[in-house]
Amino acid sequence: MQGLPVGCSCTKNTTIAPFLVALMQANTPKNIVLLGDSIFDNASYVKAGAAVIDHLEAMLPTQWRAVLLAVDGATARQVASQVRSIPSDATHLFLSVGGNDALSHSEMLDAPVRSSADTWRLLAKIISEFEFDYREAVTACLRKNLPLTVCTIYNGNFPDVDYQLRASVALQVFNDSIARISREKGCDLLELRAVCTTPAHYANPIEPSETGGRQIARAILEMLERSKA
Repeated sequence: MQGLPVGCSCTKNTTIAPFLVALMQANTPKNIVLLGDSIFDNASYVKAGAAVIDHLEAMLPTQWRAVLLAVDGATARQVASQVRSIPSDATHLFLSVGGNDALSHSEMLDAPVRSSADTWRLLAKIISEFEFDYREAVTACLRKNLPLTVCTIYNGNFPDVDYQLRASVALQVFNDSIARISREKGCDLLELRAVCTTPAHYANPIEPSETGGRQIARAILEMLERSKA
């Protein structure tokens, strides 16, 4: 292996997680490509060498590779341009995008409305546009004819409890779209709301910390082991 999971000591007694053992036994090297936004491209928010891509590379079996094409700040509409840079030897694609699409409409969480009907009409319009863009992003990835895993949007770590509640509820609608499109397109789904679950997993309200990045990298490898692809 190029390295052991962060936090493991390199000694004779080191225990390697079962999913890593399974990956080490794979005969064919893999090249994992990360697409999307700062959920994968979080280097600006953690110390050097502690980003998602760094954790992933450290955990990979020998001769496996990982390529970061995700760009901090990217939206679903910008995924197609990332897809054009996928290397010819890529074997697996992971897409995490949508958080910035949701963030661009965050004003609705505090917007005054005449009735709840106005809120639902606005949300329906936002989600309709997001679904179009997200479906186009997934379609662009699938044109590479490679296994694709898409990720839900995690809930974040907002300091205001009431704002966190409203944001989490709104994100459920975005995540419903992601889940439905993943089923429609036959993609695997990585539930990031079950991966980043505590304040320690966040460097700020919306970006993964060093600990969160390690959790995400581990979840990526667990998905690969379960898929057996």
